[in-house]
Amino acid sequence: APAAAYEIEVLNRPSHARAYREPRVIYGVPPAAGVESAYDGDDWVGEPVIRTPRPARRAAGTSGGYAPPTQVPLADLAASPAQLAAGDILIDTSRRRLYLIGEGEALRYAIGVGRDGFRWTGTHKVSAKKEWPGWTPPEEMKLRRPDLPDFMPGGPDNPLGARALYLGSTEYRIHGSNEPETIGRAVSSGCFRMTNQDVVDLYDRVKVGAKVVVR
Repeated sequence: APAAAYEIEVLNRPSHARAYREPRVIYGVPPAAGVESAYDGDDWVGEPVIRTPRPARRAAGTSGGYAPPTQVPLADLAASPAQLAAGDILIDTSRRRLYLIGEGEALRYAIGVGRDGFRWTGTHKVSAKKEWPGWTPPEEMKLRRPDLPDFMPGGPDNPLGARALYLGSTEYRIHGSNEPETIGRAVSSGCFRMTNQDVVDLYDRVKVGAKVVVR
């Protein structure tokens, strides 16, 4: 039988410096001895702590089920824009979290965000939704990465993952990922990454036309 899968976010925390807000996600292994600090899903942990691993999320209908996103009170969203209504999305790039606004509460998802120089703020609307989207790398990205193809069809190897929500007329998307270890990190060119399980869950809840506020 395959080994049990675990997922734990481990904070890189050198003893001589403040904790970096840059979690690593470790799959397939229990936490190693000597882990100094971790992220508990709500707040950064500043003191040494060992967290018990939790089962990795799985797509609905597969063995183990799917752990849904966390529900949080709207009051927990500091400086939440008053114009957000139920069904809208708030993306907090500093927390690396996406919030789907509900009535008095929100669903919270972990995301990956743009790396230094590629993060942005603003307001758009979901202009389209696609399942297993194909990907056409932008020309400026191909200049940085000449190894990229002109087009990559949708599928498990596509970096856009299982679903994509397109933001206005921009090239930015909220999408899945074939690199789940990057969730919680700042590595993208401005898009917002989710695990495939999370993006499928979000996709089914969000309508075209929903407002997306990025801060």
